[in-house]
Amino acid sequence: MSTHRLVTVPLGERSYDIVVGDGALEHSAERLAALCPNGRAIVVTDKAALAHHGVRLHALIANAGLTLDLITLEGGEAAKTWDGLRTLTDQLLALGVERNECVMAFGGGTIGDLVGFAAAITKRGTGFVQIPTTLLAQVDSSVGGKTGINTRAGKNLAGAFHQPALVIADTGLLSTLPQRELRAGYAEILKAGLIADRALFERLESVGARGLSGNALIDAIADAVAFKARIVAEDEREGGRRALLNLGHTFGHAFEAEAEKGTLVHGEAVAVGMALAFAYSVRLGVCSEGDALRAQAAIAAAGLPVRPLDLPGGPYQADRLVTRMTSDKKNTGGQITLILARGIGEAYIAPKADRDDLTAFLKEELKRK
Repeated sequence: MSTHRLVTVPLGERSYDIVVGDGALEHSAERLAALCPNGRAIVVTDKAALAHHGVRLHALIANAGLTLDLITLEGGEAAKTWDGLRTLTDQLLALGVERNECVMAFGGGTIGDLVGFAAAITKRGTGFVQIPTTLLAQVDSSVGGKTGINTRAGKNLAGAFHQPALVIADTGLLSTLPQRELRAGYAEILKAGLIADRALFERLESVGARGLSGNALIDAIADAVAFKARIVAEDEREGGRRALLNLGHTFGHAFEAEAEKGTLVHGEAVAVGMALAFAYSVRLGVCSEGDALRAQAAIAAAGLPVRPLDLPGGPYQADRLVTRMTSDKKNTGGQITLILARGIGEAYIAPKADRDDLTAFLKEELKRK
């Protein structure tokens, strides 16, 4: 096992690398310098990331021989709004950002989403670099070029596809994460195995909670982002196969939209959403109960919730959840599209879900203890 892994997202002229490992920041100093032709680094960060990692950030910029222009924002989903986007864009323009420069997003997934969207639209597109400081962002939102903000209708419903020039997933940055946040990010790693990489799932299944630290975590992150890179290369703009990456998200986003503000972590909602996707697949007769139980056991072994009753932020109502699901980006013709599974590693796209049956299913699951 290596302390560093390099994964490439193969997109022709827009291909880019993901550097994974402890010390990946320092390892990437020369790469960053090459992406800053004007000799400065424009870094957008959130207050929490700066408080925890400000010393390393400043050292990185100095080691790269760059000057630093720093923009500090409040983090969390509250940052991903039209007001937040306007404020950030105005700040970038006030700094005189040029199209050949890369704006660096240093923080969690919300900062990456917001900065990526701002970079996509400022001067019709500047470059950007993702330096995710949470596990969830390292394995999911920083890779693939999906950027955006939240709207009143739901999460991430305004945005753009805008690929980064580089992703630095330094696992040393994860040392300050609460265990809850670490487990929530691990849900996205499990997701990769459940979608279409049975061998990855079985490796994760065998190590259980031990996969949340050390070289096991480095390899798990690299394997998960390599899987995502293959999917993105096949379907960059989510016109087909890439929709599989939303396993658990149609259910999960509905819970997030309905939850009491500030109570629910995204990875927890996705974990329950994946368990529900497998349970609903069993209900439809396309997946064995054994595989569904196995998926549920692996999710639980990582310390993640598997039942709606385990989620904070409720109580939840089936009809309201299904209404939320009608706003999902994957939907066509006003009908709900689900990502379901024929087994572990065999996810598929299921359009035109039966809304009445889905509501009945959720009513049953919301009572399950």
